Amino acid sequence: MSYNLSLEACHHLKPLIPLSNSYAFSHYSHAKIFKSQPTFITRNSKKDTIIPAPNESRNLPSNLYLLEKIFNKAIIKFLDHPPHLPVDPCNTLTDNFAPVDELSPTKCEVVYGSLPSCLDGVYIRNGPNPQFISSGPQHYLDGDGMVHSIRISQGCATFFSRYIKTNKYLFENHVKSSIVPNFIGGMKGLGPFVTRATLFCARIVLGKYDISKGIGVANTNLALIGGSRYALYESDLPYALKVEDNGDVITLHQHDFKGKLFMNMTAHPKIDPKTKEVFAFRYWATYPYITYFRFDANGNKQTDVPIFSMKEPSLTHDLAITQKYAIICDIQLGAHPMNLIRRGSLVSFDKMKVPRIGVLPRYAKDESEIKWFEVPGLNILHVANAWDETDEYGSEVLVLVAPNVGNEEVNSIGSIM
Repeated sequence: MSYNLSLEACHHLKPLIPLSNSYAFSHYSHAKIFKSQPTFITRNSKKDTIIPAPNESRNLPSNLYLLEKIFNKAIIKFLDHPPHLPVDPCNTLTDNFAPVDELSPTKCEVVYGSLPSCLDGVYIRNGPNPQFISSGPQHYLDGDGMVHSIRISQGCATFFSRYIKTNKYLFENHVKSSIVPNFIGGMKGLGPFVTRATLFCARIVLGKYDISKGIGVANTNLALIGGSRYALYESDLPYALKVEDNGDVITLHQHDFKGKLFMNMTAHPKIDPKTKEVFAFRYWATYPYITYFRFDANGNKQTDVPIFSMKEPSLTHDLAITQKYAIICDIQLGAHPMNLIRRGSLVSFDKMKVPRIGVLPRYAKDESEIKWFEVPGLNILHVANAWDETDEYGSEVLVLVAPNVGNEEVNSIGSIM
């Protein structure tokens, strides 16, 4: 296999594979400005979700509650480092980033103009919105997943906000407290992390939290896989969602695709608009550090392709696909448990590592045909687009369009996570 790899700036983006962190459908796009007059409520009625409530009594052993209170106060007073701005709740959860309640169906007032009667559909996006504020560091991305949607039909618009009813959300809603350690903000410093993790493990050992159902927050992305809608978070399994006729969103269940999806998957899968296939991967802190896989048009997960040639953890957040290939990034940011001991942070920046881009036939059965290209200084967290071309000499060319996170920015990310 012989080909060239071309890296281009974002102004050359072509809409071969549409990528987005939201899901929308409509007959056509027609922008308007809305002003809503919402009434905020908080509710957790049984009709909102088909997921059963956790089998957890609020009357936990008093010793466990006492230990939690003592340890939390001790962690904050003696172990927590002075919080950086990106993980200080006084900074990350204020003003426009302050948590909001669920919002019942609310009509939006059209400020000017009108909505075409033929515009019929719903725009949906998700993002972090903490149900309870933790006692420790809180990163912007640590909050529970909340779906916001606008239903447009017959010249009217209706707005909704609904929490995604994850295992973590249901458990904490039941005990009325933040229990699961924050995945990003809480992994700064070996002492605070180990102590908080020990407290949480005590709950698991005592049978007060079912870890098999996950700790994810489903706050990163939404995707259509096999015609079904899913909320995604890269350290957990997807959550299936149902969109009601009025645009409201109901959480159905955590989905492992008939037991074939193991542990977790990326929050940024790529959908081929022609074949409706979905291409994805998962990364982990243990070997193999990355595993590539795909779903057919009906949502059936295909065989895993472990990438054993990635020799150390990489914080690979996104991938690209073309009509022939999958493109995998191996960057200088890495997440390894030993980093907590060596550097006091789970995520670190490796100055000596040379970033690489791996090109794999997208229907590969194993990694034998992957080809790696060294790309010094190129650290990709998100991909804009990619496609195949043929140059003037008849050689195959792959074009990848992605923003580069420079060394200073990557180093900064590694220092706060």
